[in-house]
Amino acid sequence: MSAAAPTSPLERGTKSSRTLAWVLLAVGLVWTLVPLVWMLSSSLKSKADVTSGTPKFLFAPTLDNYRNLFSGANDLTPYLTHSILAGGVSAVLAVALGALAGYGLSRTRMRGRRHLSFWIISTRMAPIAAVVLPLFLIFRQLDLIDSVFGLVLAYLTFDLPFAIWLMSAFFADVPPSLEESALVAGCSRWQAFYRVVLPLTKAGLVTTFVLCLVFAWNDYAFALVFSGPNSQTLPIAASQLVTQTGIDWGQLCAIGTFVVVPMMLAGLAVRRWLVTGLTLGAVTGE
Repeated sequence: MSAAAPTSPLERGTKSSRTLAWVLLAVGLVWTLVPLVWMLSSSLKSKADVTSGTPKFLFAPTLDNYRNLFSGANDLTPYLTHSILAGGVSAVLAVALGALAGYGLSRTRMRGRRHLSFWIISTRMAPIAAVVLPLFLIFRQLDLIDSVFGLVLAYLTFDLPFAIWLMSAFFADVPPSLEESALVAGCSRWQAFYRVVLPLTKAGLVTTFVLCLVFAWNDYAFALVFSGPNSQTLPIAASQLVTQTGIDWGQLCAIGTFVVVPMMLAGLAVRRWLVTGLTLGAVTGE
């Protein structure tokens, strides 16, 4: 009976190459997890333990830092609400509009289509500093400064080109013959898109939504310029803990946990669609 064929890259190659691969994976894992574990542990320490000259690995955990985030003048609830609204709404709009535009781009046969695709994604390559001033002048005229809706529009300027480019690659992987069969069966163009094509690109929709949400959730530059007391987000709340009198490391690590953990849990919850989406969409080379 023949031996089973290798099923993963780590099972192929020589023993030394496999050992090197495992070592590199271990180093990458440590490099990624140590800061997160340190931040989480620091958020559970008392102020004396956090500021101790000697790092303490054994300590009595406390939730005081988290309680202080939701009490008195440091109430984190408005910042958390603004982050959820701005990030969630902008990600939903980016996916909805990006799916429609990406579908049209993938099914349109015209000269310069690839150049158009590159131009769309090139707007995402621009540094945030290059678009902050024009957007600020426009938002000031439209009275969108210090509003959640203004943040949503600001995030869309970066999320939407990325969503269009990514979704067009996913739609290009769907055979047009499936839509033609739906049209022959009596479906309209919209019904063929909604009932046939869209369900087949579920991995792309989930991938695009998560990536757009992560950008908006972690954003600091746009929130710093366009937000105010009525629309500030979690990254702004974290920056306010750094003052001239000192840094409250315990609460800062607690806010960092609030920022990082939800996105990690979201990524883990949809990891199957996320991995499928990231690998499938790159096949076409769009």
